[in-house]
Amino acid sequence: MIRMKTSRVHLLALFLMLAVNVSAQKTFKNPILPGFHPDPSLCRVGDDYYMVTSSFEWFPGLPVFHSKDLVNWEQIGHVLNRPSQLQMKDGLKASWGLWAPTIRYHNGLYYVICTATGCGGNFFVTAKKPEGPYSEPIFIKDAPGIDPSLFFDDDGKAWYCGSINGNDKTPPRRYPAEDRIYIQQLDLATGKFIGERHIVSSGYAINSPYAEAPHIYKINGKYYLMIAEGGTWEDHAVSIFTADQVTGPYTPFICNPVLTHRHLGNDIDITTIGHADWVQTQNGDWYAVMLGVRPVNGYNMLGRETFLTPVSFQGEQPIFNPGIGRVLMEDKFPNLPESPVALLPARDDFDTDSLRFCWNFLRTPFERWYELKNSRLYINLRPQKATELVNPSLIARRVEDHRFKAITSMNFKPSSVNEEAGMIIMQNDRFQYRLVLVGKGKTPQELRLILVKDGKEEILARVPYKINEVVLAVQGDGLKYSFLYGTSEDQLEFLGKDVDATVCSTNVAKGFIGPFVGMYASSNGKVSKNKAAFDWFSYSKY
Repeated sequence: MIRMKTSRVHLLALFLMLAVNVSAQKTFKNPILPGFHPDPSLCRVGDDYYMVTSSFEWFPGLPVFHSKDLVNWEQIGHVLNRPSQLQMKDGLKASWGLWAPTIRYHNGLYYVICTATGCGGNFFVTAKKPEGPYSEPIFIKDAPGIDPSLFFDDDGKAWYCGSINGNDKTPPRRYPAEDRIYIQQLDLATGKFIGERHIVSSGYAINSPYAEAPHIYKINGKYYLMIAEGGTWEDHAVSIFTADQVTGPYTPFICNPVLTHRHLGNDIDITTIGHADWVQTQNGDWYAVMLGVRPVNGYNMLGRETFLTPVSFQGEQPIFNPGIGRVLMEDKFPNLPESPVALLPARDDFDTDSLRFCWNFLRTPFERWYELKNSRLYINLRPQKATELVNPSLIARRVEDHRFKAITSMNFKPSSVNEEAGMIIMQNDRFQYRLVLVGKGKTPQELRLILVKDGKEEILARVPYKINEVVLAVQGDGLKYSFLYGTSEDQLEFLGKDVDATVCSTNVAKGFIGPFVGMYASSNGKVSKNKAAFDWFSYSKY
């Protein structure tokens, strides 16, 4: 009896010890930046980490994030927040604009280099603080292709590294989608190249397509070139090369690609892993960020997002997530003090002097057509439409979750049949839903649920609505959206239930981004002096 009792005590003690050890192993959940935040690049300055991501045709350009622990990130600004910095004019195609930025810190300055596709080419800007303000862009002449990055060598020389992406001035491609990685010295004062251009890679193997997103690092006297390959969808991958000189020749690692999910099939929880950048912590550990996709039944509903995974070195060989070899939805927390960031309330009451960082405009707004006043957001009705390649009266934020609810309260009195205002959820000009209050002609004003699919507009549902105050909502649940309306948040009715959300997926709408949801107003081709007033907007996951 005594032995049995003692055995139970020992077992209980052992159980408690195991429980303590398990609880002590902190974990984090991927993605670290949910929603549309692709092409991540990061740098460390002291104990602080800073990251930038692509923003394509949305303004302001290139969001900047800060973290102390590589997991909890807070947006602190945008790299390009003035029209003079970013000329995304009417006609710029969807998913064009800002591609694949790189952020680096050198001699007291933060450098961000990027491709302005369709609006200027390759450029860089500088700032004394990571949140800015950043300088006017210096465009780099004779820099073909996309995805530029900067490397600062020990001797102080700055090197430009980019991808020649189907440029006609380069030698003919040996095989389809043979993109070439090149490196050339750059004069940062003038933005001009110095000396010879060196083609250093076309990929790790014969017929390896879409070599892009290059970054160069110097580790223990060795130069490392990391690139993306295989295209930016399910065949995406990361490969690494080394050299004794910055200009090469670069030798591919025999185990390339060092990171990919393409061999796991399209039913895996994370696909499209690639386009990586890495950083060494103050404790000597290595971590990589990269883009990936969380599919729903094969559909990409949120665009490409930013993920994190550990890296370790076996000799010169980097091993991504040792013993596992893939990016996980949940992984061990980095060996850094956990530093949670304060989250903004789900509801924005528009009671500040400027818009929150989460709000975006389509293309560059060259005129001020909105106003924050008396805890309301007023949006001018203008002739521009969300179905055109223009800067419409549209203010939207990224959809970050597969299950979400967005609600807004609007006061709007349409004065003619061509006027509409309300809520929009969109992938681009050709694929979107609008839940809007429209003007009255021969019939009373009404609420309409409008689908735009492949550029064709269709009214899915309509209901007379006589008053000017309305609460509008869209609820996402995987592959379905539901649209609701009412006089208050507590009294909402369906106008469209479980409609097809894949209209806003990249599978259907194409492009590189995920959907945005927000507020919209238009006079549809005619001049108007009318405004729509939004009392608040709320976004939350459930």
